[in-house]
Amino acid sequence: MSASKPAGLQDILPLSPLQEGLYFLSTFDEPAAVDVYSVQQILDLTGPLDADRLRAAAAALLDRHPNLRAAFRPRKTGEPVQLIPAKVTQAWTFADLTGVSPAEAEVERIAAEDRGRRFDLGKPPLLRWTLVRLADNAHRLVMTGHHILLDGWSAPLLVRDLLALYAGTPLPAPRPYRDYLAWLTAQDRATGRAAWRQALDGVTEPTLVAPADPTRRPVVPAVVGTHLDAGTTAAVTALTRRLGVTLNTVVQAAWALLVGGLTGRDDVVFGATVSGRPAQLTGVEDMVGLFINTLPVRVRVRRDDTWTSLLDRVQREQAALLDHQYLSLAEIQRQAGIGALFDTLTVFESYPLDEEGIAAGQGASGLRLAAVTGHDATHYPLTLTVVPDMSLTFGLEYRPDLFTAETAAGILDRLTALLRALATDPSARLSTVDLLLPGERAGLARWNSTAHPVAAASVVDVFLERVAASPDVPAVVFGSQSLTYNELADRVDVLARRLVGMGAGPERVVAVVLPRSMDSVVAWLAVLRAGAVYLPVDVDLPADRIAFMLADADAAVVLRSVPTSGDVPLVELPVVSSRQAAYVLYTSGSTGKPKGVVVEHGAVVNFFEHHRREIFERLTDNRIRVGLSAALSFDTSWEGVLWLLAGHELHLFDDETRRDPALLAGYVARNGIDFLDVTPSLADRLVAEGLLDNPPAILALGGEAAGSALWTAVRDADNVTGVNLYGPTEATVDTLMAWIGDSATPLVGRPIANTRAHVLDGALRQVPVGVAGELYIAGTPLARGYLGRPGLTAERFVADPFGGPGGRMYRTGDVVRWTAGGSLEYVGRSDDQVKIRGFRIEL
Repeated sequence: MSASKPAGLQDILPLSPLQEGLYFLSTFDEPAAVDVYSVQQILDLTGPLDADRLRAAAAALLDRHPNLRAAFRPRKTGEPVQLIPAKVTQAWTFADLTGVSPAEAEVERIAAEDRGRRFDLGKPPLLRWTLVRLADNAHRLVMTGHHILLDGWSAPLLVRDLLALYAGTPLPAPRPYRDYLAWLTAQDRATGRAAWRQALDGVTEPTLVAPADPTRRPVVPAVVGTHLDAGTTAAVTALTRRLGVTLNTVVQAAWALLVGGLTGRDDVVFGATVSGRPAQLTGVEDMVGLFINTLPVRVRVRRDDTWTSLLDRVQREQAALLDHQYLSLAEIQRQAGIGALFDTLTVFESYPLDEEGIAAGQGASGLRLAAVTGHDATHYPLTLTVVPDMSLTFGLEYRPDLFTAETAAGILDRLTALLRALATDPSARLSTVDLLLPGERAGLARWNSTAHPVAAASVVDVFLERVAASPDVPAVVFGSQSLTYNELADRVDVLARRLVGMGAGPERVVAVVLPRSMDSVVAWLAVLRAGAVYLPVDVDLPADRIAFMLADADAAVVLRSVPTSGDVPLVELPVVSSRQAAYVLYTSGSTGKPKGVVVEHGAVVNFFEHHRREIFERLTDNRIRVGLSAALSFDTSWEGVLWLLAGHELHLFDDETRRDPALLAGYVARNGIDFLDVTPSLADRLVAEGLLDNPPAILALGGEAAGSALWTAVRDADNVTGVNLYGPTEATVDTLMAWIGDSATPLVGRPIANTRAHVLDGALRQVPVGVAGELYIAGTPLARGYLGRPGLTAERFVADPFGGPGGRMYRTGDVVRWTAGGSLEYVGRSDDQVKIRGFRIEL
């Protein structure tokens, strides 16, 4: 408190914690921007009214409560203070709407216009009055002030004092606001900081529900509301008495579960408004000013928690902080050391109302207070207000530029559903409670309704059918070499017989360690024709990596060259079934140790049939030229073989061409390549080399997340159709697909035929649309598992709770979310894995 004051200045005071925050926010506002902290109360007054007398009563309020005259300015040091002048000029307006129709609309216009006029915090008073006469005995008094002056508890006190002053009813002198500020100054801040450091220990990132806000401009919030039925409210209230917790604790626990579900976290932080009125300060309940404070609430949810255990812990943890609620939010956040902690706020509105005092003022003057309405807001993207009554009432303020009204209403519906679940069974484990609303589960099932008949065939069956249908047309081109389907089939059969003679057969691995060539394509198909399991091995890999793969796969045959002469064994080539293993591909995955993924023929044929129907036949009736740039040890290489099986001409790029974006783009343009499947990182470089100036008719992206710039470039390019393909090796190359032209932003896509995509939280519960969760894949594309590693297979291929008996799903480790349109959007990883040119690497 300052001892010396300039003339005309009654006092110089420090700021309360929330005043500091509101002042700080005001320094960032643009002068023309809306100030969401302009609050308003509208009093509906009936009976005889003397306008001059009411104006004098309003002026007397400024004398009675000096802090209502405050101006907020910085010292030379930059520290903000509130200056209390001895006198200020009252801001009073009168409007006579007698005879105006419709008067209600005009009152609302006047009130809205007043709310829209910004206060200059350095120029008092920060409180304006507008008296509107509707008729002789009907008036509206609009009180507009800045929230930095007073809180919701103070507002009814102000109304009580105003009516008493108008009626001439004697009032006891109030305890001045400066006494509260003095109490604040005397608190042990070091102890408070230590308590908050302990409470927030381990919080490493903020809990953010809203999407990113690039503008960071203040926006007037919209609001939706709902209520909890009286029966459920009574049951919840009875539960609070039985457990010895407050209703506020119940709402905070439910909000924590909801926020956790919306963010995919079990350790969440959100804001809560506390009254800030210390019980030690006599008369504090009748003081007018800004006492409330915004504080963090941290809630950790454990897998084995029940409702009752969670409520007990939240109550205890919050009670331990009751004596430390005087620190500002900024100071508390500094203890956590990560900046802003949350973007949602809860406000429990339980203000004591002096009905007797208000009635006394009304009775003495003949003036009646018929109703009170108000407007206030916060800068948070989501603010939950709770009003306790016979039915708990909820309001949710939301930023309309960040949330839709439907989304906001859905959040309230989820909250009330959680409270109903609590009332129904407070002993239930929280892992059994989900956030899906009625109808949402059916919607997710509809997006996963992908069943489509597929023949019980092998890749060999499809290949032989193609050879019979197109025997004399080119099948494969490598440099200057070309083979028709008949020529390719003849070479495949010869090598297949030799492989059988060398020990190849069903469920036996044949490792193909060949440089990229026409022979490598022949060997690929020959291994399958022999009924064996194809293992491609990149010859450029380190020798110890190759040795590990060959030993781990227990390869029956290692093919390092293709014989061109010698006797061909006279053996019968086997019939290959859809249930036989088709290939093994090694991936580092989430363990860092290479592991072989075993995929069956039926999964490949399902993949082929979907792409033939949805891509090949949808986009062209003609034979086209298909470019294959992927390494043959990469599962995306199957994309090119599928087109070959569909009757198209496969161009196998040599290593020099596929690794040089300029050479590759030139080859595509020069040879009229119609289809190209590349990783987004390679596509970026190809676009820089002019690929989209003379593009393939179809450009497929896959293997890693596509960036917005590339997505937009492909979407906007002429004469090219873009498709984004997603799929882990463990789920047969592609399991999700998105047409790039259908979306302005990158999408992972929708499930392909006979595939289901589940977005789940840590308890394997489906998450709502728009909420991030881990992607699990189920259905026909799933691999058998990891070769010779049953423990790891069981860890990653888990039981499918949404399918039939014996069903499995693969845990991808990718974090995604459903869009409202039923597509999946990539968010990130649930582990430290990264992708480099489409290959999974564990750091």
